[in-house]
Amino acid sequence: MSAEIRLRPVSEEDLALLYRLFSDPAATSEYEWHGWLDPQRLRRQWEENRLLGEDGGKLMVVLGDDTLGFVAWRKRSTGFRSFCWDLGITLAPDARGHGHGTAAQRLLTRYLFAHTQVTRIGAETEITNIAEQRALEKAGFTREGVLRSVMFRDGQWHDGVTYSILRHEVDLNQE
Repeated sequence: MSAEIRLRPVSEEDLALLYRLFSDPAATSEYEWHGWLDPQRLRRQWEENRLLGEDGGKLMVVLGDDTLGFVAWRKRSTGFRSFCWDLGITLAPDARGHGHGTAAQRLLTRYLFAHTQVTRIGAETEITNIAEQRALEKAGFTREGVLRSVMFRDGQWHDGVTYSILRHEVDLNQE
């Protein structure tokens, strides 16, 4: 029987990997290196709410006994009394390019639609991040358009691509 991708809450032992995926230029992708971070920030957030809050959270991506990275979501206001979730993913370098990101994003999408009342989940990536665009499209997201000069990284502004998936487009009973 082959192992399947699953999501689980962050444990204290995961904090070292999370910190590495946020702050080690060799572990982050070229699209995720945004400079050095407060090394205690993740620990403080974990101690406060185990990285699961009303406005967003993080879950670890796991394959068998291996922790591959994490998925995250945050609340984004879309109107006076409405919001959607924006999701993201970061996998360790050796976990990339195997379809794990697509599977993890599908799982997170189903989880958020099953346990929250939002009707829309969005995602953004840099316009040159073709691998993430493919993963989002395979996960069922629809490309909506280009956002000019929306992401600052490595001393310059980069264009982004925005995606979304709507509640009625997801079968919550599908495995």
